[in-house]
Amino acid sequence: MKFGERIKELRTQKGLTLDQLAQETGSSKSYIWELENKNPPRPSAEKLSAIAGALGVTVDYLFGADTQTLSEAEDTAFFRQYSGLPEETRRQLREMARILDTKTRK
Repeated sequence: MKFGERIKELRTQKGLTLDQLAQETGSSKSYIWELENKNPPRPSAEKLSAIAGALGVTVDYLFGADTQTLSEAEDTAFFRQYSGLPEETRRQLREMARILDTKTRK
């Protein structure tokens, strides 16, 4: 799957319009459209990072540069975001995960 196709697929899976993804990434609607539809795309590293963050995946996943599944890319992106949170927030999330794990094992 090509870079633009991945962006479009992830954007639509998350229920985001071109406008919404553009707003979340500090881009214009036409810029996002060009990334999805033109070959080859030439986004800056800053824009790539913003788009990957908004879509909850890694930049490598967007480019298909590794063999990560979508689930693995989402986990990697989540962990990066998690690592940047304040300690108290991370503690609360760990506790929530323990509670959810307990409920699913019943």
